Amino acid sequence: MCGIVGMVSDSPVNQRLYDALLLLQHRGQDAAGIATLDGLTFHQHKAMGLVREVFRTRNMRNLLGNAGIAHTRYPTAGCSTSSDEAQPFYVNAPYGIMFAHNGNLTNASRLKQELYELDHRHINTSSDSEALLNVLADEISHLVVGTTLTAEKAFQAVRGVHKRIRGGYSCVALIAGKGLLAFRDPNGIRPLCYGSYTNERGFTEYMVASESVALTGTGFNFEDDVKPGEAIWIDLNGNIERCQCAENPKLTPCAFELVYFARPDSVLDGISVYGARLRLGEYLADTVAHEIELKDIDVVMPVPDSARPCAQQLASRLNLPYREGLIKNRYVGRTFIMPGQTVRKKSVRQKLNPMPVEFKDKNVLLVDDSIVRGTTMDEIVAMARSAGAKKVYVASSAPRVCFPNVYGIDMPTRSELLCGDGKGADEVARIIGADKVVYQTIDGLKGALSDMNPEISDFDCSCFDGRYVTGDIDDAYLSQLEEEKRLAKEADKRRKAEED
Repeated sequence: MCGIVGMVSDSPVNQRLYDALLLLQHRGQDAAGIATLDGLTFHQHKAMGLVREVFRTRNMRNLLGNAGIAHTRYPTAGCSTSSDEAQPFYVNAPYGIMFAHNGNLTNASRLKQELYELDHRHINTSSDSEALLNVLADEISHLVVGTTLTAEKAFQAVRGVHKRIRGGYSCVALIAGKGLLAFRDPNGIRPLCYGSYTNERGFTEYMVASESVALTGTGFNFEDDVKPGEAIWIDLNGNIERCQCAENPKLTPCAFELVYFARPDSVLDGISVYGARLRLGEYLADTVAHEIELKDIDVVMPVPDSARPCAQQLASRLNLPYREGLIKNRYVGRTFIMPGQTVRKKSVRQKLNPMPVEFKDKNVLLVDDSIVRGTTMDEIVAMARSAGAKKVYVASSAPRVCFPNVYGIDMPTRSELLCGDGKGADEVARIIGADKVVYQTIDGLKGALSDMNPEISDFDCSCFDGRYVTGDIDDAYLSQLEEEKRLAKEADKRRKAEED
């Protein structure tokens, strides 16, 4: 999962791109980058680390220009420790293109082979984003022979991209001397939206971003979501055009975005993230009431932060006391998106601290947004018991995570998932040391999200139900993905050993 931003203005964009990245920091803490366009010259700075660590005053001064794109990275494909794979990526032809991508391609291996053998393009990293950029560049190059790039030709290039690639993707591309191109996959799996602001000079500025919070938090007015398969073209004079570029687009947004990743103050595809999490609490409350005697629950507590709205609404619906018993150290990153299980497990104790006064001699219901690997939750259950809890129940606002997500969430192997072999709630409770575990049902998840926007009839719930909306995923693909993940981990270990 990554965060992307693109902006066109009549004044320098570097500071507002930086501010937007800070608002999207939750989407990736591995690396960050900004590229700006000044005339026909690109300026870029990118590196490993948090946004505030990557950019210093001297870096910002060098990012000249009135148009730019930015990216904050959470690695889902490629090497998580290499600064070479930080984005934006660049190709010098046609025109010169800077590119940033959120998501994951499911046919990246075949694409890279085609690009080399048929299109004579070299991919220098293991990132699927670089492959996607070269597909776009190749499509544009065929369309501008003997002519120039127009909005219609840019849209035609996106049509070609949609036909060649599979997966979940939202992208921004800055083309030297031409404009900003943004587009979204035909299933709308990964989010993308845009906004506008008319400045004091009368110029209408535009920003495209992964989440609405990046727009509203930098002073832009939210305009619309980029539709599935749609492309947006904004030229350097601030003229905007939109076009549907997919043959059979259908909106099936990622449910996990709403459960976990997105900021609660964002609105994705017409769904308030905060409102969705409240609604998930209502559905989960009904399941809890069916599975656990309510008189056996003394208090409801969230695992901060994503699960807080769900826990509050659950407690309210069941008329149970709500308390904050786990205090979060906000200077430690989100454990689920930290590369490496050992790092995640160690980080839990640094990240959360229980208050014994809220746990001692109580039967506690802990509410979390999801249970993916189980390594975080078993530490939390142990902390609750050490703080004096008599019984520890666990409720997950998401259903069991039984399948890999291949569209941009870092849970690619079945062996890494606690329920990857089909474990039920009772077996999970035994493993994590809880007295009882209750999961949201898949129908409850879809119902809660659909209630927030009835116009959306389906969601990508592949990590819960194993139904992959792109239709190109089978057991052979998942086995190959597991092997690629294993080899990538070994390569990372060797690289770290050499650096040490």
